[in-house]
Amino acid sequence: MLFALLCKDKPGHLNVRMETRPTHLEYLNGLNAEGTLKIAGPFLDDEGKACGSLIIVEAETKEAARALADADPYAKAGLFESVDVKAYNWVFNKPEA
Repeated sequence: MLFALLCKDKPGHLNVRMETRPTHLEYLNGLNAEGTLKIAGPFLDDEGKACGSLIIVEAETKEAARALADADPYAKAGLFESVDVKAYNWVFNKPEA
């Protein structure tokens, strides 16, 4: 099942995002290599600066998806104000469809 991880950055924490970005990308590359990661990228504010993340993963359960979110280096660094985990149904432009 697919899950969307909707991550909102804490205000004033762009420096944490930038400092942690290499390990975050390494983590996502690992998820991608194992086929767990489907889509990932940052949300942008009105100035074009990253202010959150959208990550879509495949997981057996919502709890497993939450564990993937909690293991993200951004989460461990305290970047996120909130992380919402929602079941997701990819309908249009799905590569396997």
